[in-house]
Amino acid sequence: MSNYLEVFISTLLGTIDWVWKSMSFQVPLQNNYFWGLIVISLVVWLLEIVFPWRKNQSIFRKDFWLDAIYMFFNFFIFAIIISGIYKCSELFFLDIGITVKSLAIIDITVLPMWSQLLIFFLFQDFVQWFTHVLLHRYNFLWKFHKVHHSVKEMGFAAHLRYHWMENIFYKPLKVLVVMLLGGFEPEQAFIIHFIAISIGHLNHANIKLTYGPLKYIFNNPVMHLYHHAFSLPKDKKYGVNFGISLSMWDYIFKTNYIPEKSGTIELGYLDDSKMPKNFFRQLLYGFKKGD
Repeated sequence: MSNYLEVFISTLLGTIDWVWKSMSFQVPLQNNYFWGLIVISLVVWLLEIVFPWRKNQSIFRKDFWLDAIYMFFNFFIFAIIISGIYKCSELFFLDIGITVKSLAIIDITVLPMWSQLLIFFLFQDFVQWFTHVLLHRYNFLWKFHKVHHSVKEMGFAAHLRYHWMENIFYKPLKVLVVMLLGGFEPEQAFIIHFIAISIGHLNHANIKLTYGPLKYIFNNPVMHLYHHAFSLPKDKKYGVNFGISLSMWDYIFKTNYIPEKSGTIELGYLDDSKMPKNFFRQLLYGFKKGD
């Protein structure tokens, strides 16, 4: 037990140190997720300001600052809080003989770097798409996912408004991807991280983009807006357009739905008025029976 405590404390302190070094420019820019997030956010926000899709929407839209808080909480503060627990879980599995290579189905280290990145990206995005479907399909998961769908005016920062429990659901499945790939994460995986953040920001941005024929591959703001639509067809009651970075999973599994492109549809869900407006109350949302 003392060994687990030592691992927990050292990992926690190490994560705090990593975040501080990132903020103070002591981490190389290509691996600096803190400033990378800020730069991507400012660029996409500038695009919203210059090329707004919904022209009557304020630059500082409804819940803009709430979403900004979520961005840094989910990416950094929560990472600090939970880091020690994840590391202890990893140690536990090692103690019972389960390693990151236990479920390996492919060794991507023998492939060129571009192939490693592509395979890693595809595996990770499909697992996230599947998890997203589950968040809508099962009520005990949907209760937490409601926080993300409480967005009433779409903008780039809405990308990272999500309940901290979603990290609990997504993280193990992301680890599963690494295990399936032989316990190996490509050296240049930071490229995938920044691409995913950029696509996610754009998907939620007040910008009208479809990417032409590439819309069948990449998710986009027009497609994702309908994922947040208040009204959906009866045969798609659990949701549509679940894609994270890639739209192709929705086209493959017939969950795609884009009836029009005005950008003026109502967002939310049936009882979204019950969602607390306060950030701290939202952190506790989903645990009570009535949520």
